[in-house]
Amino acid sequence: MGSLSHADEVQLKAQLQDAVGACTERCLYQSAKWAAELLNSFPSSDDDGSDTDADSPMSDRMPQTPGNRSTKDAIETRLEARELPKFLLAKTYFDAREFDRCAAVFLPGPLPKGSVHLGSSPATKAKQPLKGKAKVGTPSKQKLPAEGMPGLSQKALFLSLYARYIAGEKRMNEDSEMILGPQDGGITVNKELPGLSAILEQWFEGLPGSGRHGQGWLEYLYGIVLTKGKNEKLAIDYFVRSVHLYPYNWGAWQELSSLLGSVEELHEIAGKLPQNIMAFIFHVTASQELFQSTDQVHNTLGQIMSIFPASAFLKTQQALLHYHQKDFDEAEQIFSNLLVSDPHRIDSLDQYSNILYVMSMRPKLAFLAQLASTTDRFRPETCCVVGNYYSLKSEHEKAVMYFRRALTLDRNFLSAWTLMGHEFVEMKNTHAAIESYRRAVDVNRKDYRAWYGLGQTYEMLEMHSYALFYYQRAAALRPYDPKMWMAVGQCFAQIGKYGNGIKAYKRALVAGSYYDAGVGSSFGSGEGSGLGGGILDPDVLYQIALLYERMGDVRQCASYMEMVIAQEEGEGLEGFEEEVGNGVGVTMTTSRARMWLARWEYDRGMYQRAMELANEMCQDGMEVEDAKALVRDIRARIEREKGDARGD
Repeated sequence: MGSLSHADEVQLKAQLQDAVGACTERCLYQSAKWAAELLNSFPSSDDDGSDTDADSPMSDRMPQTPGNRSTKDAIETRLEARELPKFLLAKTYFDAREFDRCAAVFLPGPLPKGSVHLGSSPATKAKQPLKGKAKVGTPSKQKLPAEGMPGLSQKALFLSLYARYIAGEKRMNEDSEMILGPQDGGITVNKELPGLSAILEQWFEGLPGSGRHGQGWLEYLYGIVLTKGKNEKLAIDYFVRSVHLYPYNWGAWQELSSLLGSVEELHEIAGKLPQNIMAFIFHVTASQELFQSTDQVHNTLGQIMSIFPASAFLKTQQALLHYHQKDFDEAEQIFSNLLVSDPHRIDSLDQYSNILYVMSMRPKLAFLAQLASTTDRFRPETCCVVGNYYSLKSEHEKAVMYFRRALTLDRNFLSAWTLMGHEFVEMKNTHAAIESYRRAVDVNRKDYRAWYGLGQTYEMLEMHSYALFYYQRAAALRPYDPKMWMAVGQCFAQIGKYGNGIKAYKRALVAGSYYDAGVGSSFGSGEGSGLGGGILDPDVLYQIALLYERMGDVRQCASYMEMVIAQEEGEGLEGFEEEVGNGVGVTMTTSRARMWLARWEYDRGMYQRAMELANEMCQDGMEVEDAKALVRDIRARIEREKGDARGD
């Protein structure tokens, strides 16, 4: 993707401007805000006024998207013109948060009963007539009122159904009552989904013979309904159709990204997407959410940022990529600059607070909490920032209170579920911690921190097989994070699978060479053990050595103990040909390895080598008493053997 020509830039601006209006008309305010911010992030130029001049030759290069009024089919244009007064009334009701009243403007009366479609698409379902009694779970066909769906434009139908959906979500949250209460979780559902599914199925079935064409908005809504019904495969198909028909609805791209659980799925779907700048932005965002901080992703983001150099959204993606690479200083600097340029922006401040928490920058986190609270204290991001601040002060009860408040405002706010799980672990409330982490992975199964938190919680309960399963899920999401593989290796060791444990620890060594030194760590944050500079983690090497000892392979154990000692001076391991650093110096782990080697050499009669190792320990100042005792034993053995030799 190269730089845009002047004509392409004019067209892109027109498309984004159209997207702001189209999303605002349909009350998709977050998507409208995203498009408006991107529209205003172009580099400023003195001739911007000529771009929108009605007499300019470039004025003919309007975006050729279904959302543009010039490309609408005649039926939609006529219906929208006839519905305009009612549509304006319905939109004012929506803006006033009277969602049922908004829907009733165009769809009076209750929606038809049905169930969310869990199987085939409407098109394939129509080819399979039922025989005899209807099967359980199969939605019954119900005709809509004659004055209902067929006489509505797609814009009016979308607004009505979307209002019903939002009303159902609102009632579901009200019925759920308190966070982690008896009614919270999967017990309460959006009761509007069956009716919405029935209407949209009937609409798509009748679309081919109606002479009308889809615009992408109803496809987007149907994808949301299918996602709520756990029919993710079909939902992906409808989101792909939506972004083909109208690429500038960012909400559709976000929903599509949330359904991708691996890099393989992202690569598989890439060929089905439209090839435009929105697809590039989607690829960067989805890669970031999958923790893929590769050079290719950085290069793609750099090319996009050359087009939108002032985009706060793209800068946030850049900061998060650095965060996933454990380059905390760079990530913190980007967020700090964003805060200076737009101090009232609350978006992603919860991520910024996580970085400040990991770096233990308490004064800056306190300032961020005060700034966010002054701007809008009733935003989930603000509550998470304040909760992180109290967590850093070890006031875990207050932290939980603020994370609960964030979830009261938005029950699908991922950060709050995960962070609240961390706090419950600190408070030794394992039951609540497990439930919080489970809710986090229900919201987003790509959250490795929640999987890792589940593993640690079950490990605290000494349920190592359960812990191993969750650690493996976390390691699959973060294959280059040494902390994940160390946890997997520890669990394998606990259940007696020493060979698998050794393989996991060796993966931790490889992953440790991927990262530079981390700044710090927090519970479940996944901060690694990579030491940088070609140094291998002596703790990992020591654990590998102990597992070889348990397997009875003492020589392999001894070779890894030698490697542990070698890290004091920074000597690498065969197969890890990296630049040798300054070494880790003498640590408790290297002292234990030296003591093990000294005793092993003593047991096999290598007294000179054992004496050298023991004397080194006496000089290092760690485990001195044990070292002195070993020196006395060695001397006594040498003297005894000399005496035996003289007697002979």
